[in-house]
Amino acid sequence: QVWLQESGGGLVQAGGSLRLSCAASGRTWSRYAMGWFRQAPGKEREFVAAITWSGGSIYYANSVKGRFTISRDNAKNTVYLQMNSLKPEDTAVYYCARSQVISTAPSAYDSWGQGTQVTVSS
Repeated sequence: QVWLQESGGGLVQAGGSLRLSCAASGRTWSRYAMGWFRQAPGKEREFVAAITWSGGSIYYANSVKGRFTISRDNAKNTVYLQMNSLKPEDTAVYYCARSQVISTAPSAYDSWGQGTQVTVSS
């Protein structure tokens, strides 16, 4: 059993930056891939970024490529999402999740955090 907890969300002006963190507890020794997803009101949950345990493979949604960076510190059981050049359309609840294989599909992930709100104002 793994618990995931996101933090670092907040309100930021367009063009600003935020760094999200996702701390894992429980069976954190397993070498799972981790992903970030987001969901805006009235929208489907959307893939943002994913990373393998080693960091050797990284996926980004086209909408965030070049602006967001996913990373992880396995010694701290934490995955990060550095978000730069934020846009109003980035406003959403951001979720971290765990998968046995790296994927862009929400259905591939078996554990989810509770989410953290990111609001980008214009």
